[in-house]
Amino acid sequence: SVIVTGATSGIGRAAARGFAAQGASVLLVGRDEAALGDAAAEARASGATVQTCAADITIDGAAERIVSAAVDAFGGLDTLVNAAGVIATGTIEATDDAKWDAMMNVNVKAPFRLMRAAVPHLKARKGSIVNVSSVNGLRAFAGVLAYNVSKSAIDHLTRCAALEMAPFGVRVNGVNPGVT
Repeated sequence: SVIVTGATSGIGRAAARGFAAQGASVLLVGRDEAALGDAAAEARASGATVQTCAADITIDGAAERIVSAAVDAFGGLDTLVNAAGVIATGTIEATDDAKWDAMMNVNVKAPFRLMRAAVPHLKARKGSIVNVSSVNGLRAFAGVLAYNVSKSAIDHLTRCAALEMAPFGVRVNGVNPGVT
């Protein structure tokens, strides 16, 4: 079974559809219930078992609720895909604390919390985590300071978690796509 955050659009939606097409049981996570329903209908078209979980991943307790929903629905967890993310423009002078915190909460803190909540279940099945980052995590671009830093942070979180989880047979990988 698979959890995919950000499953209502972009890479998350495509990942959810792809896992479903391969026969995986998938829990789609997103904030917009209407878009979540549309994404679930697409994923179910392949005949896969698909559940939804409407959630703001930045809220305290959301990670535990999401992981519990997957484990309760599917009897366990094999893969966590952290695809939810936000981007906002802003230079160092134009990025206030609220913008900075919002970027870090969605792009770093929420994936960390989801990973932490999922790890016991992933250890049990020797599962995997995929964190969707960005080319901006590898290379700096002007005008998107907080986004660059958040994606660099998720890259390093991925590397650190990969080292910690390897002895348990849990794979932790990241992908760094360009503009999609």
